[in-house]
Amino acid sequence: MKVWLHLHYKVPRNPTSRRVYVWRKLKKRLGAILLHDSVWILPKNPWTLEQFEWLVMEIKEMEGEASLWEASLLLGQKDENLIQQFIAQVNEEYQEILNDLYVEKGDLVSLSKRYQRVKMIDYFDSPIGIKVQEAIKKARRN
Repeated sequence: MKVWLHLHYKVPRNPTSRRVYVWRKLKKRLGAILLHDSVWILPKNPWTLEQFEWLVMEIKEMEGEASLWEASLLLGQKDENLIQQFIAQVNEEYQEILNDLYVEKGDLVSLSKRYQRVKMIDYFDSPIGIKVQEAIKKARRN
């Protein structure tokens, strides 16, 4: 049984930049999945726990409310369904990197940095991630 972290939060409507900041951090930087309304989920590991703890503090500094929960699925959705959502999310980004890698004169440094960012949120080791890593290594040798 997998252990999950749930972040539930509310941020004041104004200024909207705060809400956008939290959303971007959850979605883009951490790769969290929106479970329901303002409940975001990540698999529990030391890095995700620390990131959510920091975000709770940031939200409170924004005069918002936030709580962090640890949970395991008992009934309903299965761990495998959530895992597949996380994999699908990173697969989209990995595929974009692969597509850009095969474009004439692709910027290898930029693509390598993008790969590293996606790899950080690839919590379940997507097979496409391995293909991207191998393609970047091959491109460096050529």
